[in-house]
Amino acid sequence: MTTVEKINSEKNSSFTQVLSAATKIPAGAGLIFLSGQVPVDKDGNLVPGGIKEHTAQCINNLTNVLEASGSSWEKVLKVNVYLKDMDLFGEMNEVYAKLLPDPKPARTCIQAARLPKDFIVGDGGDCYLLRKDSDIESS
Repeated sequence: MTTVEKINSEKNSSFTQVLSAATKIPAGAGLIFLSGQVPVDKDGNLVPGGIKEHTAQCINNLTNVLEASGSSWEKVLKVNVYLKDMDLFGEMNEVYAKLLPDPKPARTCIQAARLPKDFIVGDGGDCYLLRKDSDIESS
């Protein structure tokens, strides 16, 4: 029977509802699925600034979850980005290109009618599928 491990990062804000920042199927499959992240700091406060700062915070929060899962961006295959306004795409993409390593993961970016707490950006929402790799195996 495959065990599913719940992952949360102490570097990110705690969730008020029952939620995992990620779930991991370690033995054999080497899969990690991350929940979407929003631009909040460890205390759950919206970071100041605009789309560039918010994108950087979402990526930082995802990095924290990846590290807590024993992985990294170098193994991410797919990213989903949700924007409140597609006119912000260029600025978001500039930060994304700077912060994520090459080769960049496949990506979908859509405009969402409304994001939680009316944020202007959210990364995730579906999942991130990581390459099967021995360093994601159960410890």
